[in-house]
Amino acid sequence: MAWRDGRSAVRVLVAVFAVLQLLGGCAPSQPEPPPLTPPSSLATPGQPPELPVEAPDDHGVRSLRAAVAQSLRFLDAVPAERSLGRWPRRVTAQEVRASLAEFLDLLDESPVTGGDWPHRVAERFDFFPAPLRGRRQDVLFTGYYQPVIDASPVETAEYRYPVYREPHESRTRRARGKRAPGHSRHDIDVLGKLKGKGYEIAWLRDPVDRFFLHIQGSGLLRMTDGSEVPLNFAASNGRRYTSIGKVLIDRGELDRESMSMQRIRAWLAEYPDEREALFARNERYVFFRLGEQGPLGSLGVPLTAGRSAATDHRVYPRGALLFVETRTPVVDEDGALAGWRPVGRFFLNQDTGAAIRGPARVDLYFGTGDAAGAEAGYMKSKGRLYLLMKRGAAPLN
Repeated sequence: MAWRDGRSAVRVLVAVFAVLQLLGGCAPSQPEPPPLTPPSSLATPGQPPELPVEAPDDHGVRSLRAAVAQSLRFLDAVPAERSLGRWPRRVTAQEVRASLAEFLDLLDESPVTGGDWPHRVAERFDFFPAPLRGRRQDVLFTGYYQPVIDASPVETAEYRYPVYREPHESRTRRARGKRAPGHSRHDIDVLGKLKGKGYEIAWLRDPVDRFFLHIQGSGLLRMTDGSEVPLNFAASNGRRYTSIGKVLIDRGELDRESMSMQRIRAWLAEYPDEREALFARNERYVFFRLGEQGPLGSLGVPLTAGRSAATDHRVYPRGALLFVETRTPVVDEDGALAGWRPVGRFFLNQDTGAAIRGPARVDLYFGTGDAAGAEAGYMKSKGRLYLLMKRGAAPLN
């Protein structure tokens, strides 16, 4: 049954936001996937979930406005007719911008905590559920964050693990449209193929921190003079991403159910002699650049904690408004997992990643520092994803 009159959407959103009255989680280019729907017409909004989420959008209107503003900043620099995604059909920058402008108008007219808010959203927006195939019923949500890492501008006995900017040969290869991959992780970190060639940006204390910096795609360097410098993704070596967590699961070292970044770090600390070989399994290598702000998502605008999401941009329109129903981890003062909280929240589609492939994978951005890292590290939960588009979306004048 389609959401033609918004009544089904209202039922879901009323349940979501009624609880609010009580309570007061960059990739190399890939071949295009097959079309998800006929490209000539917008797909019909789908059936809402039978059981609505038990918690409201709990992250504050200020952060929501900030995230929408960053998407609009990206869209201001994009040609109006450029295609930004393929679900629910070819969606242009104009249409995404019109939908975000409509959403800001709605925020101005009606507070999120107002009783008529769910009705207003359902009246003015279509909700398109994730285009899942086969028996898959849910999207898998994971998390990422911006680590704060001690670093030195020069190599010392203590700081001896380099972080590299993109090599000249890699930039030349990309400029010429060549997709031949560059040096592997083993080539760079073990054989030293880039060492001493002037590509070093900074040096870190710990190779494990460096590896996870590559996974997160950005970081905040806390330099030896006390300054903090944003480190942003610049490029990769074009090689395939391999999850070392999956490698450890396949080897029987860790179990799938309790897998987390914390468990991986604990294993690496227990078996330091196996660390180098395990890291080499992930041949994808990330190059960075120093910045004045960050972290930046793949749209080139700053991410907003608890509001920015990474998806496969071959599917979902870049910069677009999303609604997420899932669970997020509750972490205690010691950084241990204490439980889970149900969440229904608006996100903006502002990033992507090498491991985020297909319509059933989404990464949620948790923020900067250890607390955000603890939550992101445990985040692995199924749920539902919806794309919001203004009803009757049409090009702006």
